[in-house]
Amino acid sequence: MSDRSAAPGNLVLVESLVNSLDIESGRDLLDTEEGRANLGIGPEDVADARTLRESLRAALLAHAGHRPHRTVTPLGDLLAHAPLHLAVDDTDGSARLAPADPAPLLSRVAAAVAEALVAGVWQRLKACEAPDCHWAYYDRSPAGRGRWCSMQVCGARAKMRRYRAKDAKDIENTEGAQEAHDTAPHTKDR
Repeated sequence: MSDRSAAPGNLVLVESLVNSLDIESGRDLLDTEEGRANLGIGPEDVADARTLRESLRAALLAHAGHRPHRTVTPLGDLLAHAPLHLAVDDTDGSARLAPADPAPLLSRVAAAVAEALVAGVWQRLKACEAPDCHWAYYDRSPAGRGRWCSMQVCGARAKMRRYRAKDAKDIENTEGAQEAHDTAPHTKDR
C-alpha cells in the first residue's frame, strides 16, 4: 500500500477504484457497504465494478511497463460503452467531457480518463510493480519512471529480493568454481 498522496483531479476516482482491492490481504472494499458508497455504486453494480477495476489495473501496469497479472477485458472495450457528452461552460466557454449520466461508475471513470488524457497525466497513474501489491499510485517523480507505490515497502522488498538472488548466484558460482578446482588434475610447478 502506498504512502503517496492521492492522484490529482478526477483520477482519484480511478485510483480509489483500483485500490478498493488489497491484493496482499485479499480485502475487497466492494464487499462493504461503505466501500460501495464511496464509489457511488450499489450491490447490483459490484460485478461490473470488479471487471472495470481489473481492466484499469492492467492499463496502469502497462503505464509502468509491466504485463497484466491476468487476462482482462481491454479497458478501451469497456470505456467505449460509457455515455459522455461535451459540457460547455456558459460563463467562460471552457469545455470538458462529462458523463451523460453521472450515476454509472463507468461513465465517471471514462470522464476521468478523458480529462487526464487532455491534461497529459493519464500515463502518470500506474500500478505498483510488486506482484503481491499492484496498488495504484500517481507517479510524481520528475522523469515519470516510478516503479513502486512505496519505496520504503515494495521498493525495499524488491531490492532485497534482487540482492538475495544475486548473493545466492554468487555463492553458487563460487561453489561451482571451487568444485571445478577441487576435481581438476593438479600439477606441480617445478
